[in-house]
Amino acid sequence: MSKHLLLFASTTGYQIRVFAEAARRIGAEVTLATDRCHIMDDPWGDRAIPVKFDRIADSLEVLRSLDLKVDGVAAVGDKPAILAAEAAAMYGVPFHPPSAAWACHDKHLARQLFQAAGMRVPAFFRARSEADAARAPYPCVLKPLGQSASKGVIRADDPREFAAAFRRISRMGEDEVQVEAYIPGREFAIEGLVTRGRLQTIAIFDKPDPLEGPFFEETVYVTPSREPQRVQQELIQTTQEAIGAIGFTHGPVHAEVRYNEQGAWILEAHARPIGGLCSRALRMADAVPLEEMILVHAFGGDVSMAQLDGPASGVMMIPTPANGLYRGVEGIARALAVPLIEDVVITATEGQHFEPPPEGSSYLGFIFARGETPEEVERALRQAHRELKFEFVAALETLRPSS
Repeated sequence: MSKHLLLFASTTGYQIRVFAEAARRIGAEVTLATDRCHIMDDPWGDRAIPVKFDRIADSLEVLRSLDLKVDGVAAVGDKPAILAAEAAAMYGVPFHPPSAAWACHDKHLARQLFQAAGMRVPAFFRARSEADAARAPYPCVLKPLGQSASKGVIRADDPREFAAAFRRISRMGEDEVQVEAYIPGREFAIEGLVTRGRLQTIAIFDKPDPLEGPFFEETVYVTPSREPQRVQQELIQTTQEAIGAIGFTHGPVHAEVRYNEQGAWILEAHARPIGGLCSRALRMADAVPLEEMILVHAFGGDVSMAQLDGPASGVMMIPTPANGLYRGVEGIARALAVPLIEDVVITATEGQHFEPPPEGSSYLGFIFARGETPEEVERALRQAHRELKFEFVAALETLRPSS
């Protein structure tokens, strides 16, 4: 009898299709559980299970009523990972425990756990009003407690900027804000799998943009890291310590870490893989996508020998240059003609409204490159981006180009 994966996701995008294709290749079955009830694209020829990621008990009852055979679970996104963890506990299949999935979705709780484990963390507290500016260490960073993708993350260098940032985050519907001392240094993303609490590192991504604020929109990821081996080892060790502090046991982990003269600082650790189309930058040997390795691991398979294919690769998440309605882009052919560029994928649709950070968290698309060195890959990504010219229209304004 074939194995059955229950996949939790809030969209029916790229990663979902890759999971479906991977399941077909290994003779497994996948059922999608999503909070989108009306599915336009159904890659399995069967309707997805409707759930609500903010109503865990009700969603578990829906799953329980279906009497599904479940051999493994996986999740795409932070909120889906919480329900995946609860479902895994209900079905008795391996995944991160619910307490860990909940903890990594709460920035304040995660910081408390990191601190209790003796990890290097900045001074932090919860702010409930602009008056808390008097308590803040400067420079500091204000963060919504439950958001992701750097949405609402704002640097403040003095009480005036603190008050303005607090008001701005409050308008996003946040009553409380995490305040942390700003950590200078270079930033990295660590992608891996956890088995019985131990990290298997798949990739260390350099983030070559400085990310110093006032907002923190991520753009370029390049692997392998160009850092010395001792720095890479400290990044991995810090991620392993975060895994222990949060309580991850089985499944993907995506961590964000900063490094400066004091060493490595854990920013966040998530119970899910790298998001969006970014996973396309990670191709395993024999052209196996990351999602197939996650699927095999979810079923308890041994993936310890998996290695990345190729010397260097990278992705640019195309930043949002304007606040307005997206009208189109020109220059895709020129971008694709840049040496080492593998693909340019524009995910924006005509008429879609975009906002730059900190209110916005969506990207216009993705650029992928592969080459001999990380330096060459980064140059190719930036050159391809320069070839793209995006058009937006704002209310009461004429069409205007932006790049």
